[in-house]
Amino acid sequence: MSDYNKLTPKLIDQLVAIVGSDNCYVGDEIAEDYSHDEMPIYGSQAPEIVCLPASTEEVSRIMKLCYDNTIPVTVRGAGTGLAGGCTPLCGGVVLSTMRMDKIIEYDMNNLTVRIQPGVRLCDLAADALEHDLMYPPDPGEKTGSVGGNVSTNAGGMRAVKYGTTRDYVLAMTAVLPNGEVVELGPAVTKSSSGYSLLHLIIGSEGTLAIITELTMKLIPNPQVSISFILPFENIEEAIGSVPSIKLAGLNPQSIEFMERDIVDSSANYTGNDIFPTVVQGREVGAYILVTLDGNDEDEIMQRAERLMEVSEEKGAYDVLVVNQPSIRDAVWEARSAFLTVIEAEADLLDEMDVVVPVDRIAEFLEYVHGVGVEYGVRIRSFGHAGDGNLHIYCSGNDLDRDEFMALSEKVMEAAYKKCTELDGQVSGEHGIGHAKKQYLRSSVGETLYGLMGDIKTIFDPKHILNPGKVCHDLEA
Repeated sequence: MSDYNKLTPKLIDQLVAIVGSDNCYVGDEIAEDYSHDEMPIYGSQAPEIVCLPASTEEVSRIMKLCYDNTIPVTVRGAGTGLAGGCTPLCGGVVLSTMRMDKIIEYDMNNLTVRIQPGVRLCDLAADALEHDLMYPPDPGEKTGSVGGNVSTNAGGMRAVKYGTTRDYVLAMTAVLPNGEVVELGPAVTKSSSGYSLLHLIIGSEGTLAIITELTMKLIPNPQVSISFILPFENIEEAIGSVPSIKLAGLNPQSIEFMERDIVDSSANYTGNDIFPTVVQGREVGAYILVTLDGNDEDEIMQRAERLMEVSEEKGAYDVLVVNQPSIRDAVWEARSAFLTVIEAEADLLDEMDVVVPVDRIAEFLEYVHGVGVEYGVRIRSFGHAGDGNLHIYCSGNDLDRDEFMALSEKVMEAAYKKCTELDGQVSGEHGIGHAKKQYLRSSVGETLYGLMGDIKTIFDPKHILNPGKVCHDLEA
């Protein structure tokens, strides 16, 4: 492990003085949740102290103190990550941004909003709607912090039309590991002014700097949104329809896929059986869920006619229109519950969120399910068919942790290797954290992995910020 120092009573007193005694937790006061993210199977490590600053100035003072004394600092938002990104591997300080939760101001002339990083996604989305605006990024975990979304470049279900979180960050205030405050941006829509350090911070998972303020782009809120359920005989036919749907000029907001087994599990767990399992006397094996949005219902329904033609040509049993608000809400509640259902049914869980070319989704899924059968590990999957981002889970019951992890690792190694062969990427939106580093390294190769490490060192020569993550290897 790298040569970090432990916190002394004097340093703890100095940290408490910066944020206040009510905003620090030490020793037995630290809740167990601060030792891991939503995937504790990747390991837990308790920090020595948890600090919850309320301003850029407080973050700067914390970082200067820790930098001068070589104390490791792990940044944490809402803790909803799935790759061990906020696990404090070296102890030290956990710096939580969740007190920094203010929506500061809207600029209606330029369609932007200034926020602090601890604002939750659901709160920003709802507040924007009050101004008849939309914040388009729509990751599945609505209680996650926007700062965390920026740190992993989260995507979500609307990425196929609107892009990922990266596309909505215009400017930020950030604190470097040595405590220096920098302004990155500014909030304009075009720039060709040197290297884009703003975009380097986006997706860096808290390894280069700490985000303390964001200026986010918004768009006028589409007035009408209609979803369509496309039932198919099997996942191959369902996925096979996606390129044709994308080429049909429909400009869909989202294109999701789901297999029958996860739909059945969701219905059993939630009591929400909104997805039909038999259509026109035929058993459904898989589904595509398409959403079209705009400002005119008649115009959307004209596009829907084309969707129906394309879908039926590709083997859909029917195209079921979901335009009543109560039914639409039930459909999306069922979709949003998938991960919760998988977690409830599995004693042990491992996950990947690879992204592959859209026309290789079915091939990749068939391969991974086959590998799961080979090693006796149940595979659950769903995801974003429109952009090729797949959420695939190894689940285990009646196995001890070590046995499950050994089997899961074999599945993961095979799956990530196949992903690379198909010109895919290790992560579409969950990030690398510390759990996926080996697969990133294998995927990009030593040269690019080394360049990432060099960038980390330039920003953080003492390697105190979120050590052991993404491209930083802790010394043995």
